[in-house]
Amino acid sequence: MNHMQAPSPQGELTHRLSELLSIGVALSRERDINRLLEAILIAAKDITNADGGTLYRMTDDRQCLRFEIMRNDSLGIAMGGTSGANIPFYPVNLFDKEGQPVLSMVAAYAVHHDRSVNVSDAYTEAGFDFSGTKNFDKKTGYRSTSFLTVPMKNHEEEIIGVLQLINAKDRSTGAVVAFSDDDQQLAESLASQAAIALTNRLLINHLESLFESFIQLINAAIDDKSPYTGGHCERVPTLTMMLADAVNNCKSGPLSNFSMSDRDRYELKIAGLLHDCGKVTTPVHVVDKATKLQTIYDRIGLIDTRFEIIRRDAELAMLTGAASETSTRTLMKDIEDDREFLRCANIGGETMSDEDIARVRTIASRYRWCDANGKTVDFLTAEEVENLTIRAGTLTAAERQIINHHIEVTIQMLESLPWPKHLRNVPEYAGGHHERMDGKGYPRGLMREQMSVQARCMGIADIFEALTAKDRPYKKGKTLTESLNILGKLKLNGHIDPDLFDVFMWEKVYEKYAKEFLSPEQIDVVDPLKIPGYRAPLA
Repeated sequence: MNHMQAPSPQGELTHRLSELLSIGVALSRERDINRLLEAILIAAKDITNADGGTLYRMTDDRQCLRFEIMRNDSLGIAMGGTSGANIPFYPVNLFDKEGQPVLSMVAAYAVHHDRSVNVSDAYTEAGFDFSGTKNFDKKTGYRSTSFLTVPMKNHEEEIIGVLQLINAKDRSTGAVVAFSDDDQQLAESLASQAAIALTNRLLINHLESLFESFIQLINAAIDDKSPYTGGHCERVPTLTMMLADAVNNCKSGPLSNFSMSDRDRYELKIAGLLHDCGKVTTPVHVVDKATKLQTIYDRIGLIDTRFEIIRRDAELAMLTGAASETSTRTLMKDIEDDREFLRCANIGGETMSDEDIARVRTIASRYRWCDANGKTVDFLTAEEVENLTIRAGTLTAAERQIINHHIEVTIQMLESLPWPKHLRNVPEYAGGHHERMDGKGYPRGLMREQMSVQARCMGIADIFEALTAKDRPYKKGKTLTESLNILGKLKLNGHIDPDLFDVFMWEKVYEKYAKEFLSPEQIDVVDPLKIPGYRAPLA
């Protein structure tokens, strides 16, 4: 009869060394700090067959060890990390009130002496204060016996944390035993690898944080140039991520196979934050143009002055007998009507009719007045007529070209940067938010098939943010229904991605965005069936 033999001590050690190498590789791949810390402690428990353990991290002022992760299998304790449960214990002080090193606590002792401490039995060990441990045991009925405390040092030989394991268990019997020399060496090797992995991840996080802070600095400078666009650089990325996440979670329709990893989400986030970085070169007087005649100031006042001159000339003509009272009164009424009309025309609206444009041109030549040189000229200059006959908004074709140029600058700026592999799509995502699905967009005239889903998401986000924005100088923020009506029409005329519009409606992304950014008066009840281009979700 054959009996299965237990692995030899040498074979067991070889297996554990192999496990240690695998753990090191896994730790180097983990991006989330909480999951990384948790993985370090769990790996240390597994490799030493410990019943429990605690991972401490050094505080920034290097005065304490802060509890980060706690685990105990026998008691079913899981605190810190991804558990969602806070650790209710005070940090371990490294110095007393007089500034002297605390040596009675085993974790503090390991830091000050920069070496591991292996305690066989906390209840018989002399020289350390285990009163807290004993109180814990009284409350829980646990018996904390063996302790292995290992400092974690980074590449600069600086202690950044402490790994403490409790109650090694015999792999054959399950009895609590002391941590062996092999356990200590493996734990120290793991602590060294873990410290490097943690330091690298913290360094990457700090660099990413610095990078994002620099982006926010650029966006703050852009928004600070104009009080009317403040917040745009924040809202568009947020809405882009809301829509992209909705597509990621959508299980029906043509985009049901679209998915994003954490890295993909971070890449899109950065692209969203940088989508308008080229506006740093856009002149403020164009961005802030609140009315059609505005440059540094609103020139409608000059036209009001001309009307006043003509009105006084008419009164003078009547008083001198050069004109009848009846004709003068008629002229006065026409002057007042035309003045009010031009004031209204100066405000950029959605559309300006052909009749209104013709009336501006008629007014331009109907009245004559003497300029500063005594020369009789048309009432409105050619440049004023050009501005006052703008069909929609407040920008002339030349000014709109100046605004549109920002996306070309954005692309040039972003394509000049040496992006790492996981961010290489940032220029494409950020540079495509003014393209159209039918190829009539700018600056490259791309077709839908030439654009990523992420870039198309940003296009919808940019439009919807602009429609609902309540901080623009030339319009009020539209309601949800008004904005969705326009967005639906843009779907039907080939401007925006039809599949993304469907997800935008199905997943009610607009509601989530509205709750965060819109005023209460803008949030009306939306009837999807009345929105142009809407179709019901697929079964």
